[in-house]
Amino acid sequence: MSEHVHAVHPEPDMVQLLTPEGQRVDNPDYPLDISDDEIAGFYRDLVLVRRIDTEAIALQRQGELGLWASLLGQEAAQIGAGRALRQHDMAFPTYREHGVAWCRNVDPLTLLGLFRGTNLGGFDPREHNFNLYTIVIGAQTLHAAGYAMGVIRDGAVGTGDPTRDTAVLAFFGDGASSQGDVNESFVWAAAGNLPVVFFCQNNQWAISEPVERQSRVPLYRRASGFGFPGVRVDGNDVLASYAVTRRALDDARNAQGPTLIEAYTYRMNPHTTNDDPRRYQLGSERETWKLKDPIERVRAYLTREAKLGPDFFDDVEQEARKLAEHIRSGCRELPDPTPESVFDDVYVTMPDELREQRTDFTEFVAEVSA
Repeated sequence: MSEHVHAVHPEPDMVQLLTPEGQRVDNPDYPLDISDDEIAGFYRDLVLVRRIDTEAIALQRQGELGLWASLLGQEAAQIGAGRALRQHDMAFPTYREHGVAWCRNVDPLTLLGLFRGTNLGGFDPREHNFNLYTIVIGAQTLHAAGYAMGVIRDGAVGTGDPTRDTAVLAFFGDGASSQGDVNESFVWAAAGNLPVVFFCQNNQWAISEPVERQSRVPLYRRASGFGFPGVRVDGNDVLASYAVTRRALDDARNAQGPTLIEAYTYRMNPHTTNDDPRRYQLGSERETWKLKDPIERVRAYLTREAKLGPDFFDDVEQEARKLAEHIRSGCRELPDPTPESVFDDVYVTMPDELREQRTDFTEFVAEVSA
């Protein structure tokens, strides 16, 4: 591994461990001992997740998906945070955390099924310790706070047992930071010293509203008003996102309470495939952020410092092509849901009354279909 230099932060108080030019830098508050092989693993994650996003957009344009929320430009924030989770931690996403879903081993086709309307909600959160996508802006932060209350009541925090102590990671965007639900979750988290990390991907735009119209101070500073720490990280730096989130999750598991992380990044694509950002964004702004591409800075490091040759990058690209083929063919082959599947995944244990309704409904559907 190459020698590091002391960080010269691009923004005041912003944690950065890998510059846009691919140079490792040190931050004494967030030391990171990581091998080149592990960094190469991050690169693979970033490339594959971006390919999922690219293919999903193409499928939506072809009429195969009703909608898609792109993560282009935000891959590093999501992969860094997602890889910082332990298996038994719980994550609560918004509707564009495809990178975190990848880290939690959720099949991309399951996500596409949600936007295609074939799986009526997604997946079993218990299987992946990854909650369902949440469309209601900011609601998932309250779900996370409630789950964190349960963690405390189960005695699964501050025990010193790494197989038991549990943290909760809640994702939201800069737009959601203006919602009452998010601020209420901050109140509950602070009052209960809850083991929850709030991860705000500040991609600069709440649909068409710039972040400077929502907050007169950097978003991470809001945490101090609720009584817990906040930190701003370069959201296009996968190493910094990983190191900062890992530290915050460790603190949560050790009963040190909540943390707010603001991942400073940029939304390179429209808010969703139904949006036209040309109405409110300057093209020059996007061009500036292209120079901070999260994938290119890792590639630059691996090429220059880790001395990885073309074979490695060709292998990753080949894997990305195979993943794209899986997504294209698999999406079109997703089966339509059965009428009675609307009753599934509503209760852990289905009440007798609902079970009777499902039986009656199934019999009715069979009769009218005969």
